[in-house]
Amino acid sequence: MPGAVIALAVSAGSYALTGSYPQVRAWQQATAQAPGLLDRALDPAAQPLNEEEMARLALGLRTRLQRDPGNAEGWVMLGRAGMALGDAGTATGAYANAYRLAPENRGAALGYAEALTRSSDPEDNRRGGELLRRLVSRDHTDIRVLSLYAFSAFEQGRSGEAVAAWEMMLKLLPAGDARRAVIERSIRLAQEK
Repeated sequence: MPGAVIALAVSAGSYALTGSYPQVRAWQQATAQAPGLLDRALDPAAQPLNEEEMARLALGLRTRLQRDPGNAEGWVMLGRAGMALGDAGTATGAYANAYRLAPENRGAALGYAEALTRSSDPEDNRRGGELLRRLVSRDHTDIRVLSLYAFSAFEQGRSGEAVAAWEMMLKLLPAGDARRAVIERSIRLAQEK
């Protein structure tokens, strides 16, 4: 009998160290920490999250979205976390869900378009370019949308569209803005192609 008790104790200890308990505990901690990490991520005055904290935030958001899959803003936040972590699959999937739930949500649409244009799949790039074209037609004064659209068009070999978007950006930016030099170089490069 004492041998059985020892064997049971050793088995339980081994499982606790090598089984899934550590992963379950890490998941529970990430879920508990996610609200505080999210608050910090959204606070421009707070210290930015490091990569480990961003990964814990993403895990906590995934868990929350399992319970509340209709939360478009939660999907946008998971998309941002995926982009920050360089996890294209997570970013694209999360933004796709956000955009499906709230197609008029600018953050969802822009995030989804950016994730698609960064994909290695040419079909994703095409769809991202189409979405950016629609966003530009809705608001041709949004510098971020114009910038993404210009670079997407340039990458897809549509230099004329890229130049037009960059020229629009130059009209919108103040004379002393440091971005102007980069845009002017991009225009020259596109015109040389």
